[in-house]
Amino acid sequence: MHNGVTIGQAAAFVGITIKTVRHYHKLGLVTEPRRDGSGYRRYGSDDLLRLVQVRTLAAAGVPLAEIGPLLDADAALFASALVQVERQLDEHIAELTARRAMLHRLADGDRALLPDRAVALLERMLGLGYSEDEVAATREGWVLARALVPEGFDDYLAQFEHALQDTRLIALTRRIAEAATWEADDPRIDRLAADAADHYLADPVLLKTVTSMQARTDTAPRYAMIARHGDKPTPAMARLSALFESRLRAAGVRIPRSDPR
Repeated sequence: MHNGVTIGQAAAFVGITIKTVRHYHKLGLVTEPRRDGSGYRRYGSDDLLRLVQVRTLAAAGVPLAEIGPLLDADAALFASALVQVERQLDEHIAELTARRAMLHRLADGDRALLPDRAVALLERMLGLGYSEDEVAATREGWVLARALVPEGFDDYLAQFEHALQDTRLIALTRRIAEAATWEADDPRIDRLAADAADHYLADPVLLKTVTSMQARTDTAPRYAMIARHGDKPTPAMARLSALFESRLRAAGVRIPRSDPR
């Protein structure tokens, strides 16, 4: 009659896999029993107890590298070590809770990447008649702007909120959206660029939506990354944008070029 159980039985009794038992052996956490006359390793009650202890600590989140010294420590040191393990687990739980909150925000779309104030403004844009594509483009630009020029983002939102109260600006926005389908040499583009520039120049708060991201000395490349984001503009939109910015610069407004050299 054999004393002890096989590795398969030991693993089953403890609730782990044979591969895990062998891993514990390799790490020196559990001494590998000697083989019996039949060539099998037999696990006694002491071996099973050690396996249970290692499995329990590993399941509690204790790193395997720390389990050996922990089990070999005296009672006082063991208790002290468990307090530290508990503290680490609390930190891990807090991290997982934060990750779960982020997943909830991701499920809520914009709120993962933008503050609630920005999300509310995006929703307001839809209510004012902006298309979903326009709102999506604005959203993506804001995500970039918040990441690349974070120190000016809150002020920018305040200025944008002001702009949404400007009915004439909203009408200009509608004309600009229509201009995307025009031919690049359409003479209406010159008039639209002039109207837009004049309107911005007449409203200092509105003008800041164009100039407020210039607080840093390295703004130009950041501005370029934001300006270049999204689908390639149509030739008409590229010309309209160039004319608009050219008119602002001619009026003394400093605007980083989207194609800095």
